[in-house]
Amino acid sequence: MPSVRKWGASVVPSLLVSWGNGRGAAPTLAFGYEGRPRPEIDISRFGHVMTAEGLNGLRVLALESRRSEEIARLIRNHGGTPTIAPAMREVPLEANTEALDFAGGLIRGDYDLVVFLTGPGVQRLVDIAGLRYDRNVFLEALRRVKVASRGSKVNGILRQLGISVAVTAPEPCTWRELMSALDGVFGPSLAGMRAAVQEYGEPNFDLLRSLSERQVQWTRVPVYHWSLPDDLEPLKKAIREIASGAIDVIVFLTRTQVTHLFQVAEEMGTADALRVGMKHALLLSIGPSTTEELKSHGIEPDFEPSHPKMGFLMNEAAGCAKRLLAEKRGRSRVI
Repeated sequence: MPSVRKWGASVVPSLLVSWGNGRGAAPTLAFGYEGRPRPEIDISRFGHVMTAEGLNGLRVLALESRRSEEIARLIRNHGGTPTIAPAMREVPLEANTEALDFAGGLIRGDYDLVVFLTGPGVQRLVDIAGLRYDRNVFLEALRRVKVASRGSKVNGILRQLGISVAVTAPEPCTWRELMSALDGVFGPSLAGMRAAVQEYGEPNFDLLRSLSERQVQWTRVPVYHWSLPDDLEPLKKAIREIASGAIDVIVFLTRTQVTHLFQVAEEMGTADALRVGMKHALLLSIGPSTTEELKSHGIEPDFEPSHPKMGFLMNEAAGCAKRLLAEKRGRSRVI
């Protein structure tokens, strides 16, 4: 089985899309080679983003819920036919006792380090703390401890709150990069630290295990979790379509989408048929965490983007999707 294709791994022309600066600037295309300047071209006059190849009628399944309209538009802009089957929904915890306990402990001085894993989780934690404590008192307590962040999106929310960040995980922003950054900043002094870890769904046991190996006294702070959609029929229909070969490309944007896809397939008794169908579809993974989850189910993804962002994934994959799909199906016929 060939390894995951990653854009930019070889010296090939690259195509990046910038949608402006949010203040009315025109979108641009940027062409170039790795390590060389990319002259920008104004594409505001174009009706949609053009790629070297495009999806050109391919049937593309996305399992997104929150940004379903956005990814459907990206698929259409690249010439694909989108099918949207949400695999998850965000559910705030009904009783936020752990978050409230954390807020009280932070104010008392019970923590040395707070690890934030998502931007929305930061804001929601602040809102939850405000149910019982003065918001400014909570934020001031947060400013007195060391803060670690899983990436630039989290940093943006923290900056808005006036919180300084001591450690930031570089891309692709998995727990491995986060632990490496923590080691680089704190080194042996991590041992004995009292850390709170804001969770973003299911616990990240790899991260918690690594903290334990460094003798960090960690406390989980769940803020929200992901659940299956209320209406499972679109997802079940998508599973049947994958198994029958009716889907050409599958887009995975989070590891939870993978988990839920196989969970529902197991309940339907079609997990094996799903795996067989996925061998005949092009599998796009947003990044390493999602790829790890796919591999845990015996599935090897076919493509990862240069940056773990939805726009990069769709823009970069569209340029080579038809070729990669043809190669994959050709190998399947040989086997």
